[in-house]
This record gives sequence, structure tokens and C-alpha cells, in this order.
Amino acid sequence: MLLRARILLPLSHPPLEDAAVRVTGQKIRAVGRWRDLAAGRRQDATDLGDVAVLPGFINAHCHLDYTDMAGRLPPQRSFTDWVKVITSAKAHFDLPDYRRSWLRGAAMLVQHGTTAVADVEAVPELLPEVWRETPLRVWSFLELTGILARRQPDQVVRAAVAMLSRLPVGRCRVGLAPHAPYSTRPELLGRCAAVARRRGWRLTTHVAESDEEFEMFCRGRGAMFEWLQRNQRVMDDCGGGSPVRHLARTGLLGPDLLAVHANYLAPGDADLLARHGVSVVHCPRSHRYFRHRPCPLRRLLRAGVNVCLGTDSLATVLRTPEGPPQLSLFAEMQELARREPWLRPRRIVQMATSAGARALGLTGRAGQITPGAWADLIAIPYAGNTREVWEAIVHHQGHVAASMIAGQWVVPPAG
Repeated sequence: MLLRARILLPLSHPPLEDAAVRVTGQKIRAVGRWRDLAAGRRQDATDLGDVAVLPGFINAHCHLDYTDMAGRLPPQRSFTDWVKVITSAKAHFDLPDYRRSWLRGAAMLVQHGTTAVADVEAVPELLPEVWRETPLRVWSFLELTGILARRQPDQVVRAAVAMLSRLPVGRCRVGLAPHAPYSTRPELLGRCAAVARRRGWRLTTHVAESDEEFEMFCRGRGAMFEWLQRNQRVMDDCGGGSPVRHLARTGLLGPDLLAVHANYLAPGDADLLARHGVSVVHCPRSHRYFRHRPCPLRRLLRAGVNVCLGTDSLATVLRTPEGPPQLSLFAEMQELARREPWLRPRRIVQMATSAGARALGLTGRAGQITPGAWADLIAIPYAGNTREVWEAIVHHQGHVAASMIAGQWVVPPAG
């Protein structure tokens, strides 16, 4: 098929006006001016009208399991208190609850332009059934802790590998998600890194999310330290430096790691992440929910870290006057633009597309509109010029006008 649009944003090249993209099967075959691609081929063309077409968004961090917890967990005085609250809330969810929650979240993502998502899966019993019920490309990262269950790291990782190896990997894929430095042991982090790299899986973990985690690892004290110590976590890995440096000692840092949050960094941490090729995932609305200090984005970007965007879960998104929150990277981009006005709109859009592709090892296949890439495209209404298109994308409200994944419409264009 041949698609025509007022504006096309390849991301890998400057925007094109009155442009077209030819899709063959599941991939993009050609990109260019309408007049060049349409010669003699107009019979199979679809004119999308006054829209801007861009690559589908890549949500680099989500918890689809918790979508239906939206509005149920008010912000707490401390991050440690919030961990206790969500742990209690999860006890009231059963498997059908989680399934409904997962699927509702996936549907929200599709309507708001996400075509691929890195999802942390705490309920592996949902897989692979939920994969079959969404058109999304899903990277399901199996969440691992092992502390409260008192299981040995080898046991935890062996069970995870056995479970993930049985899944039919294709459009949807798997990875490992050791939850966070505070909720795991160093041996588990190191074992996850070794196994994932041997199998070619990606890794993700929450790191340096709160000041309490930072204090726990840097100084061996604080509310989180004391709470975990009371719960019989062995604390001999604390007091030796920042959470990021802790990950470095375990061998977890590498170009296959998506480090989520990285809100609290010691001097040199940004350079350490960049040196190892780690991608950092920033979740602006979650950042606001927890009232964290300003994210060290300037330091990360200046160091050359690949920073991408995630929605986190709706359990950590505040309600708005417009109604219940939605899983939407448009909403994340708008919060980021509000909090970081120095960021150019084009950079913000890149964080939701090509940067996410790089984090998942998909450069050349996703996050850009180029020959050979997957035909994962979205369109938003737009009648303006190329100078203002980036700003219009960042501030778009509501659903997308159209969305395509692997050459198939998942949100068909009107008409």
C-alpha cells in the first residue's frame, strides 16, 4: 500500500511535506515525496489527508498489570511507605483482575500511539495468552526479587529461564527484570546479567529511584535500610557507594540494560552509565507523583546517555481535572515539556521513538520511517507546516488518528 500524508517525520531525516511511504508486507519499502512515489501507482494509494505521520511510540517502561490500580494509591510520605501500600494492594488482585488490567492498559497504549512496549511482568501466568489479545509488540520482562521468599539466586533465575523458554517468542519477546538493587541481592543481579547475555535477552531494573534508596546504598542507613533490615534482608551490600555503582559491581551495566528512573545520581554516575552504553528510562508523570527532586536529565544527556520515555504504571499517576489518567506517551511528553522547558520538542519526540528503539536494540527496525524498518506508523491530525510539527506532536490531545503495526491497521484511518 502507498500512504500519503501532509507531513512525514522519518526521524532519521528531516520532515517531508506532501510525502508518501510505501508499505510492502510488514515493512517499509520506500519513503519520499508523493509526486515521486505515486507515479503510476495511485490505484493502491490511501490519502490520509491533513495528518503528520511518524514512527509508532516505544514505551520503554510500563507495568500493564497495575493499570486498574489507577487512583487507588494516594501518594505517601515516603517511597518506603508507598512500597508497603502497593504490596498490600496487590494482595487484593487475583488472576482475572490482572488479566483485565493488563488488557485495558494495552488497549490504552494502542489508542495513544504506542506500537511497542517494554512491560515488567509480575504475573507470568498471564503469558502468552494476553500477547495474543493485543496487536502491540511486547517485551515482557519477568520481574525477579527472591528476598521475601528466601530463595537462592540460582533457583530464582533457573525457574525464570525455564518459564520464559517455553513461550512462543515472535512479535512478543522476553527479558529479565531484577526488580531493583534494594529488593534483590548482588548475586541475583549478576546471575541475571550472565544468563540474559548468553541468551540474547534484554534486561531492565529500577535503580536510584528514591532518595531513600540512594541513602541506603551510599550511607547504609535511612528508612528503607531500616525497614528491609527488619524484614531480614542481608544488608552487607550497603554503604559502599551509589545504587548505580552497586549495579556496576554486580556486572549488570551494559548496552542491553534499560535502567529505569536514575533520579538520584552521585558524581560520575552519568559518565559510568554512558561508558557502559546503558539506556535510562525517564517516567515524567511517575516522577511528579513521588515528588522527586528534578531529574538529572542535563547530566545524563551531556554525558551521552541514551534517555528514553516510559509511562510506568497508572498506580503512580495523579488524576487530572479531565478525568482518570491514561497510559499515554503524549501525556508523558507534555509533563516532560512542562518540567524541562529547555528541552526542544524534537528531542522529546525522539525520546519517545528512536531512543526507545535504541534501548531495545531495534535501531533501523523501529523508531524511524526508513526502508527496511517495520511498518509501525501513527498519524495525528495536523494542518500546519514543518516548523511547528514537533510542538504539535508533543501537545497532541486524545487518541491518534490512525495506527499501524507490522503493516496492519490497529487504529484504522477515518473513512
